[in-house]
Amino acid sequence: MTRKKKKKSNKGISNLTNTILSILKKERNKSFNYKQIGAILGVNDASSRNQIIKTLAKLATKGDIEQVDRGKFKAVVTADYYTGILDLSAKGNGYVISDDFEDDVFIASNNINKALDGDEVEFYAYKRRKRGKLEGEITNILKRARTEYVGTIQIQDKKNFAFVVPDSTKMYKDIFVPINKINNAEDGDKVLVSLEDWPEKADSPYGKVLQVLGKPGEHSTEIHAILAEYGLPHEFPHEVEEYANNIDISITEDEIKKRRDMRKDLTFTIDPKDAKDFDDALSFKVLENGDYEIGIHIADVSHYVKPDTVLDDEAYERATSIYLVDRVVPMLPERLSNGACSLRPHEEKYTFSAVFKMNNKAEIKDQWFGRTVTYSDARFAYEEAQAIIENNPSMTLNSVNASELNTTIPTEVSLTGKEYNTDSQIAEAVLVLDRLAKKMRAKRMREGAISFDKVEVKFNLDEEANPTGVFFKTSRDANKLIEEFMLLANRKVSEFVGKQRPKKTFVYRVHDEPDESKLAQLQNVVSRFGHKLNFKDKNSVASSLNNLLKDVVGKKEQNLVDTLTIRTMSKAEYTTHNIGHYGLAFDYYSHFTSPIRRYPDVMAHRLLQHYLDGDKSANEEVYEEKCKHSSNMEYLATKAERDSIKYMQIRFMQDHQDEEFLGVISGVTDWGIYVEIISNKCEGMVSVRDMKDDHYYFDQDHYAMVGKKTDTMYQLGDEVIVKVKNTDLVKKHLDFYLIGKPEA
Repeated sequence: MTRKKKKKSNKGISNLTNTILSILKKERNKSFNYKQIGAILGVNDASSRNQIIKTLAKLATKGDIEQVDRGKFKAVVTADYYTGILDLSAKGNGYVISDDFEDDVFIASNNINKALDGDEVEFYAYKRRKRGKLEGEITNILKRARTEYVGTIQIQDKKNFAFVVPDSTKMYKDIFVPINKINNAEDGDKVLVSLEDWPEKADSPYGKVLQVLGKPGEHSTEIHAILAEYGLPHEFPHEVEEYANNIDISITEDEIKKRRDMRKDLTFTIDPKDAKDFDDALSFKVLENGDYEIGIHIADVSHYVKPDTVLDDEAYERATSIYLVDRVVPMLPERLSNGACSLRPHEEKYTFSAVFKMNNKAEIKDQWFGRTVTYSDARFAYEEAQAIIENNPSMTLNSVNASELNTTIPTEVSLTGKEYNTDSQIAEAVLVLDRLAKKMRAKRMREGAISFDKVEVKFNLDEEANPTGVFFKTSRDANKLIEEFMLLANRKVSEFVGKQRPKKTFVYRVHDEPDESKLAQLQNVVSRFGHKLNFKDKNSVASSLNNLLKDVVGKKEQNLVDTLTIRTMSKAEYTTHNIGHYGLAFDYYSHFTSPIRRYPDVMAHRLLQHYLDGDKSANEEVYEEKCKHSSNMEYLATKAERDSIKYMQIRFMQDHQDEEFLGVISGVTDWGIYVEIISNKCEGMVSVRDMKDDHYYFDQDHYAMVGKKTDTMYQLGDEVIVKVKNTDLVKKHLDFYLIGKPEA
């Protein structure tokens, strides 16, 4: 019996040296005695105390720690400490991105020290022994990036606890949940769990179930799980809905008197055919001297959404509407987004406008900004406006015959009591605006703008949100018409404020120049398809990228090249510090034209009116914080939108498991090849373990998998035939079998 006890005590506390060092480094400004360390480790028996005392003495002798008082020890600080953001990989190691280092600092999995992906951390860095590159160890977690995770609960009935297995591949630990905190979840449910604690001695963090999302694989469960994964809402709190429902949305004479009345100007909207909120409209008028007066009218959201209200607080927290494959999660309640703030046809609305006088060369002769009241005479879908443009390419002013148009245009419109025929006038306006937009676009391209017209994947859905087909959305003349005039308003509003002196705080949408190393990587990839790039200077980069994007249109590598080119670009973001917008080739740019769905546009409206009223500059620090929040929420919304597309693609492929598809190799790694199906843009992976006709190895220099016996090469950009192996809705993963290469 005594021998058994001795054996147990000899085993002692595992990894005690590193654990004590970690404790002292984490709280390096404090000193600890053996009792305090024992309390942190949750041990108080004599054997453990002796082990701690001996280890402290040993570390002090080696100089790793110092005794600052009798029996009290402190870490010896031999390195500089830095801060940064941890980016974890699915394998458990990661990199810290820090302003103090040009390159990211590698963190091995055993030096993560309970930090999680995205956390703001403190770390020290040192040179790797073999490669001489920087490596680091995390010493403190300054701020958790998130505390809520989506996962599947596994209830251990006989042990009175459960574990939640997170969906995220970057969450490397399951979350321990006591049985009294499972919130009535059943074994196998998908849940949202909150981290509550991660005790020093515990292998897993402790948490509680906040919400039961449903059974994995079910449509509503997976969509709500996508939103929950990124901390995004799916409904409005009751008090917000109630506040919105009690807002006075009537158009009053008193308010009209404070605004420029543009209700008599011919005004119309052009939007997607399934749009429900119309936050921008165009007005058109021919002036006596032959120039044009063109109004860009934007829903005056700031008239209804007032600062320091529950409605504004909610809009700010959301910061953006979220566009999932089967639904929109709006920034504003429906009464505003689809009602009071939507510029619906035959309704008067409060608007915030940018009005320009332009000549036939698309040169601006005059501009005006301010609050208005407008009346939309007609609503067009892009397809209808496109029909006008395509069927009447040679039309000029006063030569429009509406009966020749292959589209439906209202012939009689009531305009504040006045009946008049608008079909030819609207067609006339569309054609002139299209001509001006093309001139503005051509000028942007000459000045170095990048032409991104990436194909968007869309789904035909039945009543149960099952995907019945895939189609691709491309940008045509009608889309570009609206885009150019929205860009004009955004640029000129930004320029108007940005050039004021003394300097005024404003919300800019900025876009930095592309990273040279990423451009070099793009060059390596596209050269394999026979494309050449010229990166001699800023103008040649833009010109070269535009030529590349034009050259790949309709080719097998188009989607791959479009995606890779976008990835070379810096990420656009909101800030009060203007550096211009590289992609658009603008020195000044803001978001002003979509306040129904973007909070930065609401801020831009408020600030513009503030300065039009002659008030002093707003607090830059306050607005910079709001900009950072808005950029972060935009990033999360984009990730959720991409996840929902991936989810729907996998659902679509579930019904096509017996078919063979022609695809393009879109990625090559040491564990397999990624293939994008040409007909529907669904991407899946062929595991190298399933390539059984040879033993394949990854040739990094040639972006290829190469067979050792046959020298068969599957290279980035090659066409291959694949068949579905497995569709995993929960992990949003699609696996293919490789059938081979198509016959020449």
